[in-house]
Amino acid sequence: MSRRMTARPGTRERRRLAGGAGARVRALADGLPPVDRIGAIAVGAAAVAIMVAACSSGGSTSSSGASSATGAPAASSPAAASTGSSSATEITTASASGMTFLTNGSGRAVYLWVKDTSDASQCSGACAGAWPPVTATGSVTAGGSAVASDLGTITRSDGTKQVTYDGHPLYYFAGDSGSGQANGQGSDSFGAKWWLVTPAGADVTAAVTSFTAGSSGSGSSGSGSSGSSTAPSPSATKSAAGGGWS
Repeated sequence: MSRRMTARPGTRERRRLAGGAGARVRALADGLPPVDRIGAIAVGAAAVAIMVAACSSGGSTSSSGASSATGAPAASSPAAASTGSSSATEITTASASGMTFLTNGSGRAVYLWVKDTSDASQCSGACAGAWPPVTATGSVTAGGSAVASDLGTITRSDGTKQVTYDGHPLYYFAGDSGSGQANGQGSDSFGAKWWLVTPAGADVTAAVTSFTAGSSGSGSSGSGSSGSSTAPSPSATKSAAGGGWS
């Protein structure tokens, strides 16, 4: 509801108003007999005092109202304060050609490279441009038939965290334009094979070029329960012994 606010008169303004009212009282009193003149002056002085008090009270009320009105928007919303939190990276599964393999939460295929050693990436520079590492800025969770305890991260040379599965650093393929594609399956670029990964952490060597995202059907996260499960704490992550972005 809109509230009209009146500026509080300053000391000089109150004196001016009081002086003007006093002058009018004296002018009226000049035409009265002495006794009546004294009474008129007393009444006028009381009226001036009441008027000044009313101005002060009105100014305080308006000032208080203005403070209340302008103070409300300054309070921050809890929802706005929570927008900076990091999102989780999900590794889940899909199926095609009778095989179940890992994807990210959006259904994009992820691969291992047989040239990598356990918990260390050998893919950097042009290799990492063609096969971007699967990175995480928050927690890593397992969905579908992926096993949460097999998920982890390693730290690349540029400080980013790369997701691993059963010790294999995971990668996307730049030639996959979106979910449901596995155009990198069986590639031997950069001197070694690239394969899709089974929930057991093994190579998928069957021919797969496309699949339906989220079609794995199973729901095990390594403990017999369905749905997503969170990977071990980031404190258990390892540092890559080699490779990294150039």
